[in-house]
Amino acid sequence: MLAESRAFSGFAVDDLAKAHEFYAGTLGLDAELVDGGPGLMTIHLAGGRDTLVYLKPDFEPATYTILNFPVEDIDSAVDELAAVGVEFERYDGTEQDEKGIARGPGPMIAWFKDPAGNILAVLQGS
Repeated sequence: MLAESRAFSGFAVDDLAKAHEFYAGTLGLDAELVDGGPGLMTIHLAGGRDTLVYLKPDFEPATYTILNFPVEDIDSAVDELAAVGVEFERYDGTEQDEKGIARGPGPMIAWFKDPAGNILAVLQGS
C-alpha cells in the first residue's frame, strides 16, 4: 500500500528562526521557511530528499541522531564545521579523538547538536 509513497522525515525544534539560521546559514543547506505554514521549514537535502522541520510548543530535543550526513573526508568536514562554530559532542564510553571523531569500530562519526539540542552527525563509511 505504501511502497510507492514518497515518504519524508521530519523533526521538531523550539525556535524556527534559530533553526533556519543554523541549517541554512551555518550548515549551508537549502532550507526554506514555508509561507503560510504554522511554523514549518523544509530542508532540501541532496538526492531529492526533503525533511520537514516544525515548531513544537512543548519541544524536547531528540536523544538520538536525527540526521546523518555521509561525507567522503570526515576530518575535512569536522574542520570546516568547527571553523563556522559547530561544537562536537563527547560521549562517555565512546572513544573519540581530539576533534571528537569516533574512529571505529564501524564508520568514523562525529556528533553535534542544532540550536534546539537535536543530535546530528557526519560520518565516513569504511
